[in-house]
Amino acid sequence: MKKLMRRLRGALGMGLSWAVGWGLAGVLIGVVWTLGVPMEWFVDVFDAPLPALAIPGFFAGTAFSFVLGVAGRRRRFEELSLPGFTALGAVGGLLLGLVPVIAAGVALSAVGAAVVLGTLTVLSAGSAAGTLWIARGADERRLLEAGAEP
Repeated sequence: MKKLMRRLRGALGMGLSWAVGWGLAGVLIGVVWTLGVPMEWFVDVFDAPLPALAIPGFFAGTAFSFVLGVAGRRRRFEELSLPGFTALGAVGGLLLGLVPVIAAGVALSAVGAAVVLGTLTVLSAGSAAGTLWIARGADERRLLEAGAEP
């Protein structure tokens, strides 16, 4: 029971971390758009406030945590490759993007589907890479504090 609760807490923590990152990415996209960069195509597809990207970010991070628990079981962070980790995140983002694309059906244009799939895939891949980078840094810090070589 303790192990399950620890995994659930970790999954929720990763979901919240990714939500914060995706929300900030949405704000950054909004800032770029208000500076005059022509991004109407993006804003037309994502008609919600851009920080609302935090919502799919939460679900992507939580799902990625469970995938990581299965794919990376019994492996240390330095044993995981950055390209493989990033690819796992990209595939997760692509699968997450299929949900709104399929739900919208024919109401979503090909450009809209590409924007949704591309955005969620890129954000998931970047989040996965960032997660591994942060985890490796935390792991190295823990080893240094214990007096071991990183």
